[in-house]
Amino acid sequence: MGARILLIQGHPDCHRPHLCHALAEAYVDGARDAGHEVEVVEPARMNFPLLTSPSEWWHGSAPPQLAAVQEAIQHADHLVFVYPLWMGDMPALMRGFLEHVTRPGVFMDDPHRPFGAGLLGGRSARLVVSMGMPAAVYRWGYGGYGIKMMRRQILGRAGIRPVRATLVGRAHSLSAERIDIWRDHLRRLGASAA
Repeated sequence: MGARILLIQGHPDCHRPHLCHALAEAYVDGARDAGHEVEVVEPARMNFPLLTSPSEWWHGSAPPQLAAVQEAIQHADHLVFVYPLWMGDMPALMRGFLEHVTRPGVFMDDPHRPFGAGLLGGRSARLVVSMGMPAAVYRWGYGGYGIKMMRRQILGRAGIRPVRATLVGRAHSLSAERIDIWRDHLRRLGASAA
């Protein structure tokens, strides 16, 4: 039996295709061809308010669409997040989406405790992040802080590990041939649910 995979397509523009869409599609194709069950969530196609206070996060409940995403996360074996790097981190829409779905009781038992019990242990994740700069410059020159935050503060505290990252640099200048190479790579990752 294949893995249950939840792919979150985090590009904020759903009105025209971008590299993130091509990469996500390749991952999904590879996973489905290998017999894995895949669900795709696209925050850009959802309508949800941004949180404006800590009490909303602590005591509020996610809108119905996002409550369904919380359930999908809890049922998945492997999570895949695909998004572009904007100003060194994920786009604001993706961040707003994560603030809703990572509420207490879903990702961790007590976020006040720095080493509280994560509620999503036994799952793995992959971050697929496109960027204009060379990936090595982001990772080593800038310290890859956006990836580290996602890996440690969000997914790691929930107990999700390992969290692997695929960084696609120079996204704006990739040739069609290079895009095909990246698509093949993502298909292989999807097939192995990695």
